[in-house]
Amino acid sequence: MDYSSLINKRRERFAEVEELIADPNLFSDQKKATEIMREHRRLKQLLEMWDTLETAKRNLEENIELAKEEDAEIAEMAQMEIPELESTIEQLSQDVQYALLPRDAAEDRDALLEIRGGAGGDEAAIFAGQVMRMYQRYAEQRGWKYEVIEAMPSEAGGFSKSVMKITGEEVFRFLKYESGVHRVQRVPATETQGRIHTSTCTVAVMPEAEDVDIQLKMEELEIKATRSGGPGGQHVNTTDSAVQITHLPTGIYVKCQDGRSQTQNKEKALEIIRAKLFEAKQREQAEQYSAQRRSLIGSGDRSEKIRTYNFPQSRITDHRIGFTTHNMDGVFDGSLFELTDALQKEEMAQRLEDAGMA
Repeated sequence: MDYSSLINKRRERFAEVEELIADPNLFSDQKKATEIMREHRRLKQLLEMWDTLETAKRNLEENIELAKEEDAEIAEMAQMEIPELESTIEQLSQDVQYALLPRDAAEDRDALLEIRGGAGGDEAAIFAGQVMRMYQRYAEQRGWKYEVIEAMPSEAGGFSKSVMKITGEEVFRFLKYESGVHRVQRVPATETQGRIHTSTCTVAVMPEAEDVDIQLKMEELEIKATRSGGPGGQHVNTTDSAVQITHLPTGIYVKCQDGRSQTQNKEKALEIIRAKLFEAKQREQAEQYSAQRRSLIGSGDRSEKIRTYNFPQSRITDHRIGFTTHNMDGVFDGSLFELTDALQKEEMAQRLEDAGMA
């Protein structure tokens, strides 16, 4: 498919955005300025990719002709460059297609990531702790920052529940696939007979919600100050600094105690509630869009098994797309790129088909 007309429209928009950036009054509205700068960055990347793609296509055509030359040395050199050019064109074509698709504004947002130990008792909590560290290392590799908002350590190790806020460039775009049930199959350290156990943890990834997305009404909130308890966090003490908030219409309950003050814990709890409500709103809209459409993004159904980590065979399988990797150590060290790339490629194929661009 020829995307030239779409690219020309993006060039026109890029010129408009550059004019907006040149206006010093733009930065009086920080939210609008941030959105414009993000759009400028995306358009610039798209146009640069397109120009590189067009250059690669011209180079390929030239090399194909040169490969027919009577001069054997020139023909051989041209032939050697063809596979690399073809690979470059294939990758850039995919990247351009993705960039041209209608964009979900939530992809640019920071995210709240909640991990809970599931079936499997102590082993589930230990696994949940490993998964938490896996995402922390992934964030580091992507140049993101993370903050542990809530953590409930398990006596056996790991965490029965943890919540992190991850900030950076396009956080939700890359983490949105992680929602669902993660299953581990391995021999626990406490197992004396060498039997393989199966345990699970659930992951929920929520785009950060803004006030314009979800407006909380104070009359719909039940806010209580409670005494902090348990291992909690570094700054937990015996004062009434912990805060628990219940959103009465939905029954969503959040307790935060890891902050230094009651005010800080209240802000974090409200942030989590707002994100949970925004996630539910998005899920409802997606279901209305198409009840039949297969989705790779976590549906919020925490019973949906999305991935299995089989330690004896050093095998990780993503069940949504049937993708398998044996890079167990790398993945738990934060290298989720192979999994994310495969999921993004599959989602792009679905979205291209929906948009009539396949």
